[in-house]
Amino acid sequence: MKQPMILFALLVLCRCAVAQETIKQAPAGFDAIQASIPHGKIDSVMYPSKTVDNDRRMLIYTPPGYSKKKKYPVLYLLHGIGGDEKEWLNGGSPQVILDNLYKDKKVEPMIVVMPNGRAMKDDRAGGNVFEPARVEAFATFEKDLLTDLIPFVEKNYPVLTDREHRAIAGLSMGGGQSLNFGLGNLDKFAWVGGFSSAPNTKAPEVLIPDPAAVKAQLKLLWISCGDKDDLIRFSERTHDYLAQHDVPHIYYIEPGVHDFKVWKNGLYLFSQLIFKPVDLSAW
Repeated sequence: MKQPMILFALLVLCRCAVAQETIKQAPAGFDAIQASIPHGKIDSVMYPSKTVDNDRRMLIYTPPGYSKKKKYPVLYLLHGIGGDEKEWLNGGSPQVILDNLYKDKKVEPMIVVMPNGRAMKDDRAGGNVFEPARVEAFATFEKDLLTDLIPFVEKNYPVLTDREHRAIAGLSMGGGQSLNFGLGNLDKFAWVGGFSSAPNTKAPEVLIPDPAAVKAQLKLLWISCGDKDDLIRFSERTHDYLAQHDVPHIYYIEPGVHDFKVWKNGLYLFSQLIFKPVDLSAW
């Protein structure tokens, strides 16, 4: 990646009151299992969905030292068009990344929910993932998320239920979902992240019709992408609109393409920023 692009990314980050030393490529070994440290736990859980009229599956990561006597913030972490609730687990090792960050005391204790973002009865990955009905199911997931999944999590897990303790982020199609659902429901989410967001990302003027509301309510808006990703134009157009309307955000371009190398680094960085105080005066 050319040096000016690196400097540009850092300048945008500095405008958003994020310490420059925090923003870098994840160090070697950040996603390697360390047997000697405490580990979180991943469970596969079914929840009833009135939206789909079916029971649906999700994975839930609870952090090291998890206790039902404590209340936790929640990160909803979404997958791409060809994946399902196991895509992050199989390709991104989020539990390993987070375990290692907990060991270094770099993240706030949180519950991470990895749902199936394809809200239809046959929600399996595979086949023609671009079939119109299967693509539409990713939009339908907004209703499933808000009316079925979140209430189930809040009823069955010790979580904080206000918007300040609820984040949403995802990769590719899930990045588009995260921006669409997060920015479209500012009363539900205060932390939003899109990693290599796909073409399902709404046009900026539709996504953010009221920039002032985003400024007032959102604690963090993260947009990242690989510099060689063919889909970078969707992140770029969102960033350009946000910059034009002076909406604080992090726009982080790093070396890479449309793959888990970029997405794991996105999770590594984004997870360290959420659920912590932000100096709004420096935005």
